[in-house]
Amino acid sequence: MTHPAHSDAVRAKTPGTLYLVPTPLDFGCSDDTWTPIEQTLPAGTLSVAVRLEHWVTENAKSTRAFLKRVNGHTPLQQALQTMNIQELPRELHKKGDFGADNASKVNVDKLLAPALAGQDMGLVSEAGMPAVADPGALVVRAAHKLRVPVCVLSGPSSLVMALAASGMNGQSFAFVGYLPQSNPERMGRIKELETLSLKTGQTQLFIETPYRNEGLMQALLSTLKPTTRLAVACGLALANEGGHSGPSAFSGPVNEWPTKRSQLNWARPCVFMIGS
Repeated sequence: MTHPAHSDAVRAKTPGTLYLVPTPLDFGCSDDTWTPIEQTLPAGTLSVAVRLEHWVTENAKSTRAFLKRVNGHTPLQQALQTMNIQELPRELHKKGDFGADNASKVNVDKLLAPALAGQDMGLVSEAGMPAVADPGALVVRAAHKLRVPVCVLSGPSSLVMALAASGMNGQSFAFVGYLPQSNPERMGRIKELETLSLKTGQTQLFIETPYRNEGLMQALLSTLKPTTRLAVACGLALANEGGHSGPSAFSGPVNEWPTKRSQLNWARPCVFMIGS
């Protein structure tokens, strides 16, 4: 049993830092499409990742795979098998963990215990920047409340990269997550986002599971007005972006898409955008 005085002493130490560590955007893709990790993550990010022992993650398996790739470039400072990797609850993965309703689902004191004891920690998602279009916000919010320093490292963010490649409004935009899967609800949501974008000029970004990309694209083409601007970015930061047949992103009015859609590789992760 831990003596109370000892516990207080541990918590009284200068806390460690919670590092938000971006990961490559190729999660779930075949390894022959992987871009070398040093081309995806800067040296400063890799130098932090190799020294961290404690991790909070969306998926422990993908984090181990990520760390193996890091180790192939820059050796980890300790064996992967000895690392402390804690997973966020699975029910938070797709919808994210932002909001007070999820606070009771995560024991943040336990997750951040290493940082409270003075150890640096890493927060990662399966792909891209944690806490942006992925779970992790609840952990970051708890770190601020517990006065654990938070440091964001440089790396890829699919939403920012897609928006930059779209030519749409980058001064006002919103990420709305996943659209409904049932056709009536999905069509209604598409029309709602189109109206909002055309009225305000705000770009609307959303995503889908790769095997549903083509279905979503068909719904967009059959629902949006012919003159509404639609952009899709597929396989960002992957080798042979967009497949061998064309680019990784296309942006244009809906009425131009029938001749362009075959140029994108729909089996890869995609970001969809509606704008003006």
